[in-house]
Amino acid sequence: MTVDSSAARKRSAAGKAGTTGSKADSAGTKSGATGAKRTTSTTRAPRAARAARAGAKKSTEPELVQLLTPEGKRVKNAVYDSYVAGITPEDLRGLYRDMVLTRRFDAEATALQRQGELGLWASLLGQEAAQIGSGRATREDDYVFPTYREHGVAWCRGVDPTNLLGMFRGVNNGGWDPNSNNFHLYTIVIGSQTLHATGYAMGVAKDGADSAVIAYFGDGASSQGDVAESFTFSAVYNAPVVFFCQNNQWAISEPTEKQTRVPLYQRAQGYGFPGVRVDGNDVLACLAVTKWALERARNGEGPTLVEAFTYRMGAHTTSDDPSRYRGDEERQAWEAKDPILRLRRHLEASNHADEGFFEELEAESEALGKRVREAVRAMPDPDHFAIFENVYADGHALVDEERAQFAAYQASFADAEGGH
Repeated sequence: MTVDSSAARKRSAAGKAGTTGSKADSAGTKSGATGAKRTTSTTRAPRAARAARAGAKKSTEPELVQLLTPEGKRVKNAVYDSYVAGITPEDLRGLYRDMVLTRRFDAEATALQRQGELGLWASLLGQEAAQIGSGRATREDDYVFPTYREHGVAWCRGVDPTNLLGMFRGVNNGGWDPNSNNFHLYTIVIGSQTLHATGYAMGVAKDGADSAVIAYFGDGASSQGDVAESFTFSAVYNAPVVFFCQNNQWAISEPTEKQTRVPLYQRAQGYGFPGVRVDGNDVLACLAVTKWALERARNGEGPTLVEAFTYRMGAHTTSDDPSRYRGDEERQAWEAKDPILRLRRHLEASNHADEGFFEELEAESEALGKRVREAVRAMPDPDHFAIFENVYADGHALVDEERAQFAAYQASFADAEGGH
């Protein structure tokens, strides 16, 4: 009984210390012996389980860096204010313009897919602040590894929006030279770009350059083994890489709480580098936190995990129906935190933008939509038979059969038109 009581007291002390109480945990384990194990398994297990569930629930509550409230009010932050101290009203208008034009482009691409001009589209609706803020934090010599939704980051890196659409139309494999903008081609395989970014960052360090690398991925990709391996290698080799996770809370139809029991940014602790959660609908906070993380990387301080806590307003892609797995109340609550409306409120309250600015931007937005629409419709139709190429190095009888069946199917449309 004496041994059991001692172990219980030490376990209690360790519990109060939380995740930092590893010494107390170790001491309790050593002194507990088998008697402590029996006591825990019989009388303390239900209580421990309830405490664990309560702790997990508490740990998922948002705790984030915010510089601009949803109402557009500027709030101070002792750590990150210095990273946006030099921002001017013109800079704020520029950030607003970036978000508005990015959203307009995204809306046009969605409409084009619905009209049959694109095979698929992954919308960024609601994530403009996370992408524009982080994208504008990068330097020209930094290298960016995106997934397939980083249209706002591409805009910041100077990639023509129309070049993003060729792949989704099926007429090219990317549409731009990654080395001309230090912006890699879109990556469809979930999470693999984090490994590419880590390897590239390790090379940057060996070359002695002071540039940094940033890898974008979503909350769903955070469950992939590639991401875990990236964290391990980047930490061990002190790679100058920033892992920027846009946690839009829905990995297709799977909510974040089904993937993790702690906030995603806290995973960095287990790998030995910092993690920070930022308000992903606050463009100023995303700009400041990403600048800080990139500065750490350039200074040889190693990797950082940034979790931008945001929300996917629309579907995962145009093949998805979000109404099947989430309610309107949730979406409406996040619409009140809209990143564009938030910055507009701040601009208006601070007298940093007048009605003329917003009218000119609206005209520019419409012009961009028209240019994108005309560019896509001027693209050639994809080669329908390209899908059968390069499946096997030396060809395959089954692929040949499928090609012939598809050719007959395509020919049936021409026959039907001829009949009319």
